Amino acid sequence: MPPSDAPTGLDAATAAQRLRAEGPNDLGTSQRRTLRAMAWDVVREPMFLLLLGAGGIYLAMGDAHEALILLGFVVVIMAITVLQERRTDNALTALRDLSSPRALVLRGGAPVRIAGREVVREDLLLLAEGDRIAADGTLVQAHELATNESMLTGESEPVAKQPGQAVFAGTLVVSGQGLVRVSAVGRRTELGRIGQSLDTVALQASPLREEMARLTRRLVFVGLALCALLVVLFWALRGDALQAVLAGITLAMGILPQELPVIMIVFLALAARRLAAQQVLTRRLNAVETLGQTSVLCVDKTGTLTQNRMAVAALCIAEHELDTQALAADSLPEAFHELLEYAVLASEIDPHDPMEQAFHRMAAEHLRDTEHLHPEWLLAREYELSPQLLAMSHLWRDGGAAEDTVAAKGAPEAVADLCHLPAAEHAAVSAQAARLADRGLRVLGVAKARHPSGQEWPGLQHDFAFEWLGLVGLADPLRPEVPEAIAQCHQAGIRVVMITGDHPRTARAIAAQAGIAHERVVTGDAMAAMPPAALADAVRQVSVFARIKPHQKLALVEALQAQGEVVAMTGDGVNDAPALKAAHIGIAMGQRGTDVAREAAALVLLHDNFAAIVQAVHRGRQTFANLRQAMIYTLAVHVPIIGLALLPVLFGWPLVLAPLHIAFLELVIDPACSIVFEAEGAAANLMQRPPRRADEPLLPGRLLGLSLLQGCAVTAAVVGLYAALLGRGEPPGLASAAAFAVLVAGNAALILPSRSGAASGWRSLWQGLTPVSLWVLGGTLAALTAITTVPWLAGAFKFLPLSPAQWLGAVGTGLALVTVFEAAKRWAWPRTPADQAP
Repeated sequence: MPPSDAPTGLDAATAAQRLRAEGPNDLGTSQRRTLRAMAWDVVREPMFLLLLGAGGIYLAMGDAHEALILLGFVVVIMAITVLQERRTDNALTALRDLSSPRALVLRGGAPVRIAGREVVREDLLLLAEGDRIAADGTLVQAHELATNESMLTGESEPVAKQPGQAVFAGTLVVSGQGLVRVSAVGRRTELGRIGQSLDTVALQASPLREEMARLTRRLVFVGLALCALLVVLFWALRGDALQAVLAGITLAMGILPQELPVIMIVFLALAARRLAAQQVLTRRLNAVETLGQTSVLCVDKTGTLTQNRMAVAALCIAEHELDTQALAADSLPEAFHELLEYAVLASEIDPHDPMEQAFHRMAAEHLRDTEHLHPEWLLAREYELSPQLLAMSHLWRDGGAAEDTVAAKGAPEAVADLCHLPAAEHAAVSAQAARLADRGLRVLGVAKARHPSGQEWPGLQHDFAFEWLGLVGLADPLRPEVPEAIAQCHQAGIRVVMITGDHPRTARAIAAQAGIAHERVVTGDAMAAMPPAALADAVRQVSVFARIKPHQKLALVEALQAQGEVVAMTGDGVNDAPALKAAHIGIAMGQRGTDVAREAAALVLLHDNFAAIVQAVHRGRQTFANLRQAMIYTLAVHVPIIGLALLPVLFGWPLVLAPLHIAFLELVIDPACSIVFEAEGAAANLMQRPPRRADEPLLPGRLLGLSLLQGCAVTAAVVGLYAALLGRGEPPGLASAAAFAVLVAGNAALILPSRSGAASGWRSLWQGLTPVSLWVLGGTLAALTAITTVPWLAGAFKFLPLSPAQWLGAVGTGLALVTVFEAAKRWAWPRTPADQAP
């Protein structure tokens, strides 16, 4: 953009030194929580309040030893919880860093894309339409530049900018280009002074979180009712008020679903972090859960399916067509010089558009040292492309020449209309354009006009007397990963719909190469003329839409959503933002996309790799499947806790569980239900299943039944063994130790069949165990061994130490429950491919 004598910007060393000296370009309003804040949040959790209450009761009963042991468990559980929260917070912080605004700066004369927080004072910022300005500064150059400053002023009208005027951090470039010298960064900007934050990543409300909240509220209600019932029963049957309250606290600790919010946050945050490692930035975490529901993927052609590396492939004048891809330098025939000359004149001086860059490259190669290049001419007026006219024109002034020169390019039918071609010539141009489009080329028409110098310029392009010059065909190769990725989408039950502004024949040719259904193509004009019923039918059946105007993208997304589809939409431009925001999942291109498109999107492809969309869908499905398994496990392991808290009171047995035992169980349950299941791999046929229905609950009735059935199996084994040992006259401490060993071993065994949804063979239960699973299983059994066999540890839990034979018998009973769990899965998951999908 800047001329050759313009400043070259800071060098890298100076910029780095200034960044160290003056600090990063951010507002200093981090969402990152301190360790103290995390610890305070944990202390206020109901589970810890119950633990502290139980400790207070033990002190009131004169049992300081029990209270101190319980306090030790409080510290251990708090440390584990804070570490887990810290891990989640680190994931979210990394995402916020990735989603911060980007900036294009001149460093040592070369444009460099950097993070917005790395912009320093005296940097030169290159601005283009759709950019979010990274810092305050003064315009050095401006070309038709206008900004939206509504976030500072409240005024939504664009503000035209001229060299010498100020631009402000956080505002949006809505048109034109500019070069800015930075004057203030971070808190010293206007935005920083009014204390607004640019942090964008936060955990949004979502259907899944709302469902989790409803489930949590129901469990809390049931838990409180059972606790009250237990306190009343204990008091009525045994007459000990403090012991009754202690039993109630024990049951409350076992029932309260404090793991559920943790599971949700950990799963979504870590899934987003894993997506970031695959170069997919998650700007809104609820997009992770929606990915698994995606049923329609709407994609643009240029830059999404294709490489967005345009090259001029054909030039057409009258009936003459020239294949330019094999031309040697300076070998372009003279007859085609004027066509290429006016294609360049109708383009920006320093273009960002790949088509215009292709014109400039070809002109530099074939028109140098000719009269067809005009670096000395002044661009006096631009006529922009509009939805009403798919053509643009530039008016050039040549010093003292008597006439100004006008160059136009655009859709062949639009440029032919500007030239008022006779019907026969118009038909010939259309046929020629169709032949080029059938080869998959993007086709533009080019025209020229003259206008008397000094006369007032017309307000409309149609008021010039244009003369038709010819057609230009540009090749944009398909991305190599696209056909396989689209085939994977089809296998996964995801319909791919191409929405492009290109010629219908070009769209059909690219769709055929990509593997998209292309039997019928609907144009924007045809779509505009359709009654609602016909449009609904077209949206249901057609997969290629061509010559689509920006506002029609939004209409297509809304029409698909009206039919119950879950829509993902790709885009990169300012005009794509409404459709990206309206789609269930907006996907922006990170490299070529504008800032406004990235801000409207839920996902950003950092490397513009189409295959990354399929990977993101896979990750979304895997996250939901693992989350569902974690929920089944979590609910199941709470059932025996309830049974062991209630049944001994009803039958007059000595109590098995105390708050200390529940604290130990929390150390087992929390890692298992969060990090174990989150780290599990995906099923081999995950992407051969249809998308999950949008209204499908996290735990359908049959899976809720499976969870309760598995929990009841553990309860029956634990209570049965406890009753049998008491009936044989064994000491209560020994019976409690054996029952607790069965409970913990059964919970550990439940991890194995819960790692996947569908019922499988026995051998597969042990296959594919992740290191995390092995550590949790090994650590659980080691800790269980210590508290049930080491005398002084067993005494702290009010256990009598188990002999090796007794320990093996109890643990073996718990582990043998895996056969019951697998049988229950076979009942809940019928062995058909459709029913096995979690």
